[in-house]
Order: sequence, then C-alpha cells, then structure tokens
Amino acid sequence: MSFPPFTPPRLRLPLMGLLPLLLAALGAAPAHADDAADIARLAQSGKGDEALKRIDAILSRQPADVQMRFMKGVMLSESRPTEAIAIFARLTRDYPKLPEPYNNLAVLYAAAGQYDKAKAALDRAIRTSPAYATAFENLGDVHARLASQAYDKALQVQPVPGTPAPVARLALVRSLGVPAGQAPSVAVAPLPPQKPGAPA
Repeated sequence: MSFPPFTPPRLRLPLMGLLPLLLAALGAAPAHADDAADIARLAQSGKGDEALKRIDAILSRQPADVQMRFMKGVMLSESRPTEAIAIFARLTRDYPKLPEPYNNLAVLYAAAGQYDKAKAALDRAIRTSPAYATAFENLGDVHARLASQAYDKALQVQPVPGTPAPVARLALVRSLGVPAGQAPSVAVAPLPPQKPGAPA
C-alpha cells in the first residue's frame, strides 16, 4: 500500500500582514517603522534583493537590531535556508526569552528533515512562552512526521501480511489535517517588545 508523502511545515513570508503586529510589539520608532514598512513592500513586490540590501544597511549601523535581524531571517528562509538557520540560531542565543526565533528555526529544521532538532527548538519555544499556539501546532506537525517515519520503519522491518493495524495507523497519521501534497501553513508571529539593556 502506498501513501502520499508527508510534507513538512514550511515557513512563508507574510511580511506585509505581519508588519503592523511586529512593529507594535517591538515599539518601533516612526522612522524605523517606515524602514520596516518599505522593506516589507519591497519584499512583497518581488524585490527581495533590494529589501535585503536595505536590511543590511540598517544592520551595518545597528547590528543588534532584533527586528531587522528577524526580518532578514524570514526573508532568507525560502531562498537561503542555511543562512536563515544561522540567523535564527544566533537570535536564540542573543535573545533566549523570545519564542519566535525558536519556532522559525524549528520550521527550517523540519523542512530539512531534521525533526529531532525541530522538536528541540519547539520545546524551547514552548518553555519560553507556554501560550505560544503556533509552536504547539508546529510541534504537532513534527510529532506526526516522526510517527509517520516510525510506522514506515515498522512496515519495512517486519511487514506482517494481513495485519492492517500499522498500515491503518500510518494512513491516519498522514491524514491528520493535511491534504495530500500540501504543506501546512505556518504563521510567523511578531516579536515581543525588547526590554532595555537586553543582550545584542
């Protein structure tokens, strides 16, 4: 029996929809809010390279700018995931109390098939913010993928003709709210406000 492959969660780039929440949460100054809005507009209009140049220019003046670092990670997630992983990993070290970088790091790990790392990052996001629903949803997706792999392995190691239980469980796991061939949507939450004197 053949089942459609489970597609891991993917990070999407909803910068325009996310921008008002992100700016409000960070308490961005009006000039900085304008920069972020301009960058988001560039990214949404397909001018990602120009948007990244603007982010890099801001980061050259303000290397500890958590908002710009986060936006850069989001922008690089689709095209340069290795760099995005490095950015989010650094954000988790510099700002360990922010759950969003852990979540985004987990999504990138899951997309690369590194489910144990994804689970660890999501566990950390949830410990940091126990009410972070997006992390719980993504953790459920990772658990479903791990379960799917375990059932696949069970069927490979010891296929038992006439025993539908593992096959039925595998079908159930693979059908958990995800249409075949379609990745679950992953929301990228805004960053919370930074406390004065937070590490850079």
